[in-house]
Amino acid sequence: MDMIGFIGLGRMGRPMASNLCRKGFRLVVHDVNRQAVDELESLQARGAANAAQVAAESGIIVTMLPNSAIVSEVVAGRGGVIENAKPGSLIMDMSTVSPETTDAVARLAAAKGIGFVDAPVGRLAEHADRGESLFMVGGTPEDFARVKPLLEGMGTTIHHCGPAGSGTRTKLVNNFLAVSLCQMNAEALALSQRFGLNLEKTLEVLHGTTATNGQLKINWPNKVLKGDTTPGFTIDLAHKDLSLIVDSANAARVPMPMAAAAREAFSTARAAGFGSQDFSAMVDALCTIAGIEKPRLKG
Repeated sequence: MDMIGFIGLGRMGRPMASNLCRKGFRLVVHDVNRQAVDELESLQARGAANAAQVAAESGIIVTMLPNSAIVSEVVAGRGGVIENAKPGSLIMDMSTVSPETTDAVARLAAAKGIGFVDAPVGRLAEHADRGESLFMVGGTPEDFARVKPLLEGMGTTIHHCGPAGSGTRTKLVNNFLAVSLCQMNAEALALSQRFGLNLEKTLEVLHGTTATNGQLKINWPNKVLKGDTTPGFTIDLAHKDLSLIVDSANAARVPMPMAAAAREAFSTARAAGFGSQDFSAMVDALCTIAGIEKPRLKG
């Protein structure tokens, strides 16, 4: 069995790596947060001093990092993963980054005889905790087969979307809808509150028509509508993803005015101090700005 390297033990990466440890995979891990490394060491993973050490000691190197710039630095930069990985090893980047970043890393890896898979994650942090993540995977059939056991150890739903870069592009399409729906839901519920409508009855109506959506029906009742805005996926990260979506769409000459409008709404929420809260808290941001009572379910 390959030694698995795992770089990036944040809110998503830590539970995913932990689940691999519990499933019997051998891991060497690194993160700038030493406490996260300590937690994985308690599950029998081995801590590494830096990304270069992880790459040198691993057959498959998994990265779960915050943004395109950090992926470029850690994976493709001087002293990074590609420079130190062995020929025949494989990099699986699970970060949400620009397609241009994914394509550049894939080319550099191929030039050194290193496999590459992009496998960004769907669903939320609590799904990662339970090992129920969804993965959108780009890569050759051979590389996909090589990483599939790891994905099965971290999640329940795996989609091979096509060649390298397909996973990243699918993730942007998915997040356009998931994140933009939060803004639409925020406006709808803020309006319902201003109208003085009963929240429970309003939701009952919405869930009985084509207006319903997964954020409003599944995520929000477990988060903001019960007063919990601790982040599973922050407004700051949602804004980052919307920026990736708008920029990638512009590069592809695809007009996306709703995505642009949603990004500016998330910019407003960040400016009002809501950036570190869960992205369902967009309704709280809007209600605060408009002077409307925040919607909360009873009981």
